[in-house]
Amino acid sequence: MKISRRLLALTTLVALAPLAHAQSGYPNKPIRVIVPFAAGSTTDIIARAITDKMSQSMGQQLVVENRAGASGTIGQAAVAQAAPDGYTIMIHSSSHTVSPHTFAKLPFETLTDFTPITPISSTPNVLVIAPSKGIKTLQELLTAARAKPGSMNFASAGQGSATHLNAEKFKLAARIDAQNIPFKGSAEAVTEVMAGRVDYYFSPIAPVIGQIRSGQLVPLAVGSPRRAAALPNVPTTAEAGVPGSEFNFWIGMFAPAKTPKAVVDRLHDEVVKALNTPEVKERFLTLGADAWTLRPEQFDAYVREEVRSNAALVRAAGLEVQK
Repeated sequence: MKISRRLLALTTLVALAPLAHAQSGYPNKPIRVIVPFAAGSTTDIIARAITDKMSQSMGQQLVVENRAGASGTIGQAAVAQAAPDGYTIMIHSSSHTVSPHTFAKLPFETLTDFTPITPISSTPNVLVIAPSKGIKTLQELLTAARAKPGSMNFASAGQGSATHLNAEKFKLAARIDAQNIPFKGSAEAVTEVMAGRVDYYFSPIAPVIGQIRSGQLVPLAVGSPRRAAALPNVPTTAEAGVPGSEFNFWIGMFAPAKTPKAVVDRLHDEVVKALNTPEVKERFLTLGADAWTLRPEQFDAYVREEVRSNAALVRAAGLEVQK
């Protein structure tokens, strides 16, 4: 019996040795970083800013691969099905916690097929409107919306996107009636709002900061719980008189489920290191993004709570579930 136990122990050690060696030498080849949105999106820009620094620090290239489509679920599925070895990871937005409620069926399980690593940034949306509308404050927007219920509309970067949910949460909290006009992305949405064909848009700051500074768009409020560093004089929607309208648009890093803890911890630490470099700090400031990190277990708890709370928001907003 003693001999068999020793043989079993030896066999186990031999079997685990390659995995342990691979983890201790991680990474020893390029890492694929899937972004489930198009190049040039806010999530893509943040991903490239952080992975450039991580590549330098880790001694291996982190290669961003855009797998856009179906509100991010195509990219999510690719990561869920990848080997849990740390060589395929995902940088996604808070839309990750929305898709379970806006799709009747998904090729993955949001809470069990991914390992949350850390949030990277909290990126406030700013409510913008064209100067031609003659509205300069959030209260003026509410007055106009309530004067003619159902007459106003708002842009979004797609059904179920963070820009859409931000607007829906605001609409519910403000008790106004406005219609969603979905577009393929922020660029098209911004163009339509600037032209006055759509009334307003909860846009990520980066795509509209230039137009705000040039006076082509009027910022009425930011949808985040705190003011944005890039727009310090613009109040939050809560400060402007709509409590309960706060929406945290975040971008974070995930790995496939069962990725070794040592690899997850290494990736977490590398993100923190990159966020503390002067180059990334300056880049985030120009993007209107605030650096934000949590330990993997804390991020996992946060994601689970947001999946739960977004279920209630999707129901309250009456969003259509895609078959």
